[in-house]
Amino acid sequence: MSQDCIFCRIVAGEIPSAKIYDHGGVFAFLDIAPVNKGHALVVPKKHYETLFELPEDLGRELTIALKTVGRAVMRATGATGLNLGMNNFEAAGQLVNHAHFHLIPRHQGDGLNLWTQHAYENDEEMRKLAQAIRSAIG
Repeated sequence: MSQDCIFCRIVAGEIPSAKIYDHGGVFAFLDIAPVNKGHALVVPKKHYETLFELPEDLGRELTIALKTVGRAVMRATGATGLNLGMNNFEAAGQLVNHAHFHLIPRHQGDGLNLWTQHAYENDEEMRKLAQAIRSAIG
């Protein structure tokens, strides 16, 4: 637990939350500033800052929690869709440095626009970038 981390303090019960799931190494609660009502955050109980620090063996538990909570959020809100998102690092919009996943219930015509799409200048630019990424994978 990181004493400076608001999510660690929520998991520990030091800060109140609208808890909706608590099982094994995963905890979920409603976001206090929801994109849409029912917007939930799913977090590992242990402190990891981003996706890249999460241990692989936690992946199954997180997936089960995301599916369980996601289905429940949709049923409870009457949502017809659901966005799953994770921001990693400040440049991507991560505001709390504790790995967390957003489950955002969606309704037709709710007005939420996710992001603007862009195009590659040409196919060669895209192929070169794909090669650079493959090389970075190793």
